Amino acid sequence: MSVQTEQQYNEIIFECKEIFEKKTKDYGTAWRVLRLPSVTDQIFIKARRIRSMQMKRDNKVGEDIQGEFMGIINYCIIAIIQMQLPDSEKMEIPFITLGPMYDKVANDAMNLLTAKNHDYDEAWRAMRVHSMTDIIMMKLMRVKQIEDNAGKTLISEGVDANYQDIMNYAVFCLIKLKGE
Repeated sequence: MSVQTEQQYNEIIFECKEIFEKKTKDYGTAWRVLRLPSVTDQIFIKARRIRSMQMKRDNKVGEDIQGEFMGIINYCIIAIIQMQLPDSEKMEIPFITLGPMYDKVANDAMNLLTAKNHDYDEAWRAMRVHSMTDIIMMKLMRVKQIEDNAGKTLISEGVDANYQDIMNYAVFCLIKLKGE
């Protein structure tokens, strides 16, 4: 991965983590009540709204596409954290505990991105944001199918790898929207 990509990635994740921290202070970890398919649906809603705004070229709510991509990143991190926490784990988790968990998930996703970027030679830089939005939607449909199949796959990667890919595509979109 190029130094530029790593720096841009880290800047996006830093912004997302700041939002995550502030929302944790505002709401606590209310998201802990969500089952994994509900988190997937939250990501789906955000991706669907982005796609709708891209197609209609209109936004009546006022929140921008960048904020929605950041929400996708944070919900992907929430999903992976939820997968790692046992059901018996307490509902409220202080940010001092959550912060390192957030960082580990983000670092794991960046490691995946580094490997894929090497193999694909940063092909995402030549892609359009709306194409990456479509790929996010496709990966969400895959996750929903895997969830409907009780997490079982015959040959495909699991839900966590799809969340990482979704997260990384959202980062790519934000980099492109910021003008690279």
